[in-house]
Amino acid sequence: MKKISLAVTVMFCSVLLCGQAPFPSKDEIKQFAASKTCVVLEDNQFSSYNSYIRAAMKEYWKITPCEFIKVTDFNVRRLKPEYSFIVLTETNFDKDKSNSLFNFINLLQGKDVNKLGEMPEICAVPLSFAGEDDFEYGYKLGAILSFMQKHAQLIMEDPSKTGRKYLKYYNENIPDVMKKTILVKQEDLVPDIGTIERIKAIYSNKLEIVSEDEIVKAIENKTPNTVILHKVGPVGDRNEGYCFKMLIGTDDANMYYYNVHSIDKSNPNGFLPADLKRLARFD
Repeated sequence: MKKISLAVTVMFCSVLLCGQAPFPSKDEIKQFAASKTCVVLEDNQFSSYNSYIRAAMKEYWKITPCEFIKVTDFNVRRLKPEYSFIVLTETNFDKDKSNSLFNFINLLQGKDVNKLGEMPEICAVPLSFAGEDDFEYGYKLGAILSFMQKHAQLIMEDPSKTGRKYLKYYNENIPDVMKKTILVKQEDLVPDIGTIERIKAIYSNKLEIVSEDEIVKAIENKTPNTVILHKVGPVGDRNEGYCFKMLIGTDDANMYYYNVHSIDKSNPNGFLPADLKRLARFD
């Protein structure tokens, strides 16, 4: 998967977003509410990302009118406040000594600025590890887009909910997880909690280890009282970098948990016993 460049003339190439884009002002949030959202597609006509995002937008995106555009269109439109954009970027973090790259899906508001990184950020969610196959995350795009528009609706109603820690804000929903079933894939759990028996020793509420197909069905059917684990971390044998973990509701598009840890021998790449313990405090 190739990403949008930070250059003024945008091309599909590997570039970095170091740091974080500015958050929207009240006026810019109002501009978003009245905007048309343009989804920037890859130039490759056989791109699996293009197929995934087209299907997910048509099914789940309701908050603004939307249009699918090419990079050349983005170069022109991104300067105009009557447009907002869903665009992929590669991002790294200053404190990450491994220099790992992550794919983020960004909802940005159009503004006449020189750089992509200066456009107001409505929402940005970790999507995958750079270089990971699109098939590894594509089935979750509906849930992720639903959350992004839910967050956009939130800040339209309460602009104070923007800020550097806006994803962590959703941890206030952790107590509600007790009433829900958590669906996870086996490979997203670290070995210490790789079985239901080991999970139950820490967390007594409902958690099921399921297949990708079962997660897809939960998203499509908007299964009540259910959350899915969206985990983003390095692929292959890498044992360093960051691991992001999010629980997203399939019926209401809320985020119920957000956490990130640095990967090391004590904290492998995956959902940790520490994550379960954090949830179990509200049992």
